[in-house]
Amino acid sequence: MPLSTPVSRRALRHSRVIDVQAYAREDGLWDIDAHITDIKSFDATLASGPRPAGMPLHDLHLRITVDSELTIVEAEAASDAVPYPGFCNTIGPAYKLLIGLNLLNNFRRELKQRLGGIAGCTHLTELAQVLPTATVQAFAGDVWATRDGAGTDVSQEQPFQLDKCHALRTDGGAVAQYYPRWVAKAPA
Repeated sequence: MPLSTPVSRRALRHSRVIDVQAYAREDGLWDIDAHITDIKSFDATLASGPRPAGMPLHDLHLRITVDSELTIVEAEAASDAVPYPGFCNTIGPAYKLLIGLNLLNNFRRELKQRLGGIAGCTHLTELAQVLPTATVQAFAGDVWATRDGAGTDVSQEQPFQLDKCHALRTDGGAVAQYYPRWVAKAPA
């Protein structure tokens, strides 16, 4: 279902696009490539000089390499467009600090501690925050089974996605309908 019709005429002034691509590698690792762009629809005057309409203010890339346990084993950042050339685009090496973090174990807290504020780039650090859920989506059905809980599944382990969001709460209707084996029974 789309959003409601705007109540007033509008003019696009800014566009932010975030794109995340996940790649399975031959060596068993995964590359997660994330990209963010910020573009104004008008000529913008920055402290560093003019930026024509349609030219990115930010065009930033972040790649992490993870193992099957979602531990980051490599990280790199690159900047193709920044508002302060010669300054913003020098922070890329700091993103090596992501190495060793696990996307499922307090990742966002550790990210903020290591690369928040002046220790990192606001936009790259914000981009990194989407990596856990994007990687889980990549692993679902490929690395991790998304069992349906039907009679053909003999596993005693609850599917990983249950109780991770509103729709898939084990005491809710979606689990009762699609994962009946795992529905939470009301206390007697």
